[in-house]
Amino acid sequence: MDTNYILLFAQLSLFILLHNHTSLANIITDEASLLALKSHISFHPNNILASNWSSSTPVCSWIGITCSSRHNRVTALDISSMQLHGTIPPHLGNLSFLSSLEISNNTFHGDLPQELARLQRLKSINVISNNFTGAIPSFLSLLPNLRFVHLSSNQFSGKIPTSLSNLTKLQVLRINRNFLQGEIPRELGHLRYLTVLDLQLNHLTGSIPTSIFNSTTMQVIALTDNNLTGKLPKTICDHLPDLEGLYLSKNSLDGVIPPNLEKCGKLQILELSDNEFAGTVPRELANLTVLTGLYISNLHLEGEIPAELGNLKKLQLLSLPDSMFTGSVPASIFNMSTLQLIDLRQNKLSGTLPSSRGMPSLEELYFGLNNLSGSITGSILNSSRIRLLDISGNSFTGQIPESLGNLEYLEVLNLQRNNFLSNSALSFLTSLTNYGVLPASVGNFSNSLQTFRGNGCKLKGIIPQEIGNLTGLTRMSLSYNELTGHIPNAVHGMSILQELLLSENHFSGSVPSCLGNVTSLRYVNLAHNRLNSSLPESLGGLSDLIEFNVSYNLLSGEIPLEVGNLKAAILIDLSKNKFSGNIPSTLGGQDKLIYLSLAHNRLEGPVPDSFGKMLALEFLDLSYNNLSGEIPKSLEPLVYLKSMNFSFNKLSGEIPIGGPFANVTSQSFLSNDALCGDSRFNIKPCQTKSTKKSRRKRVLIGLYTLLGIGSLLVLVVGYVVLRLRKTKKNASQADVCLVKEHERISYYELEHATEGFDESNLLGTGSFSVVYKGILKDSTILAAKVFNVPKYSGTFATEV
Repeated sequence: MDTNYILLFAQLSLFILLHNHTSLANIITDEASLLALKSHISFHPNNILASNWSSSTPVCSWIGITCSSRHNRVTALDISSMQLHGTIPPHLGNLSFLSSLEISNNTFHGDLPQELARLQRLKSINVISNNFTGAIPSFLSLLPNLRFVHLSSNQFSGKIPTSLSNLTKLQVLRINRNFLQGEIPRELGHLRYLTVLDLQLNHLTGSIPTSIFNSTTMQVIALTDNNLTGKLPKTICDHLPDLEGLYLSKNSLDGVIPPNLEKCGKLQILELSDNEFAGTVPRELANLTVLTGLYISNLHLEGEIPAELGNLKKLQLLSLPDSMFTGSVPASIFNMSTLQLIDLRQNKLSGTLPSSRGMPSLEELYFGLNNLSGSITGSILNSSRIRLLDISGNSFTGQIPESLGNLEYLEVLNLQRNNFLSNSALSFLTSLTNYGVLPASVGNFSNSLQTFRGNGCKLKGIIPQEIGNLTGLTRMSLSYNELTGHIPNAVHGMSILQELLLSENHFSGSVPSCLGNVTSLRYVNLAHNRLNSSLPESLGGLSDLIEFNVSYNLLSGEIPLEVGNLKAAILIDLSKNKFSGNIPSTLGGQDKLIYLSLAHNRLEGPVPDSFGKMLALEFLDLSYNNLSGEIPKSLEPLVYLKSMNFSFNKLSGEIPIGGPFANVTSQSFLSNDALCGDSRFNIKPCQTKSTKKSRRKRVLIGLYTLLGIGSLLVLVVGYVVLRLRKTKKNASQADVCLVKEHERISYYELEHATEGFDESNLLGTGSFSVVYKGILKDSTILAAKVFNVPKYSGTFATEV
């Protein structure tokens, strides 16, 4: 073989060997970086990485890893939605070929390490839905190839760095749902390729930079739910030919809605709700022919709703509530076959509902709180897919069409506060007419019905057992009617019921014990009825109950201990009943309770000390009972307690003065004759020295009795305990302890020595005497035994 060929072959072999060695070293670097990441993951419920990321298998076969075939290096890391908890180590900066970093939907925390600035090939970073903190990383501006930045739903704070404008290739910037402050940098408008700017749900202030509206590539501008102010430019859409979504709701923007919006010809979603816009709805919006969602609610708009909006043939959602629109509902709206939602609530619309061919796609219709009149039109009845229908708070008249029963998808039907007439032929809809009853056929409603409201409809009769067939109900409200009979046990079949509101009726009988099995209940209001019997213990099973009100009934018996199990309750009202027995101490375990009223019952015994644990309590009414004992000082730490009433009981002792008691008046303690305390309560002061006077009286009576009848009743013996006297005769001579001889001690000296026989000097108590320690003026320590004085029926008989 030629020598040159041999040399060429050797050089080629050496090149291949060195190339393979270099490649091997680089992939080992990638492996070490990823194993470092694995070691920083403190919690991984599925253990996918623990079992898969191992040195025993090639890195490029690991889950979530993509390698390039050319360089055999890691180019993409995707460990999203793996429920990982931990931090991101700086070692990831060694993945020098990485172009895509996806770690979203986990619970990583801490900062993103500065070492990620080495990832010069990085095009996309996605850390959405984690718990990262600190400022927006400044190193992002050092990554020249970045196109997609997704930092949403974290805890980033501070200002948006203007240096992000250095990312000349950036297309998408999403930093919504963080805690960003300050103004939006006008430099972001200079990003010539930016298509999505999403800064929603932050705390941004100032006006929107006009440069943002000059970015011709922009497709989505999302700034909802900040504190932005100022006006929208009149030329807002002159340079936004590709804009598809404009989200500006929940700010403080003012001025008028610019008619120039019509130039955003590709606009599909327009959200301007909850701002300070005034004026009228521009008719020019009708030129947005591809618009699918129009949200301009809760503004200061007035005038009529433009009929031209009916030309929006692709519109699916029309939301114009909470403004001051007048005039009638445009008939053109009822001819929009694509509409799925119409919301015109709380305006000043008048006239009748127009008739039309119907809206086959309509699912939600809200016309409540207007001045509409007339009858329910066939256009509504032909919308067979309707789920929610609210026309409450108007002046509709006539009969409720029986064909409403054909709306098989109906979930919420609200017709209250209208002027509908009664018609006994209305089948199950009879229940919704004035002066009607609830027939058994009410159970024929669809199981998909979620809300059943008939407040203030003057309904009479009983609630039929068939109502238990409505197993899909989450809310049932029939308050302010004239319903009678018992609350049906059939409610136990409503296993997902959250609200049961039956107040202001004429129900009698007991509170159904089966309510305790409907564990989904959150609100129960049975107040102002004629319920009797006792409260069932089973109510303790409602561990998620928030409000429980059975006031103004005839309930009796003891309050069940199980009421203390209502740990989620913020309101409990058992007032105006006939409950007796003691207040359960278990009530004190409800640390979320804000309102507690047990007033106007027949409760007795003490106010439980455990009430001092209800730290959230703001209102406490125990008036008009037979409670006795002292008002517990344990209530003093209840710093949120604003209103308390202990009046008309048999309470005694001193009224506490600390904490919430510092701001109450005498009205809180009326008609408790044995209470004492501060003069501002208009009661007698407490006798703080009465015990000393009583003991002195006891000793004096004993002395008088001794002199009067010659019988020894009180013996006071002074013992000299140890009076030490030291002599200084000789250094070798021991100290001598001298005992002082017994000497006479007057009563005055004795009283002074024992500080008036104060309890602080009490040494012991026997069956017939007590012993006090005393110190005489010459420092002599003594013990004084005071014998009890017996009661006599003669001259010296007195209470001791």
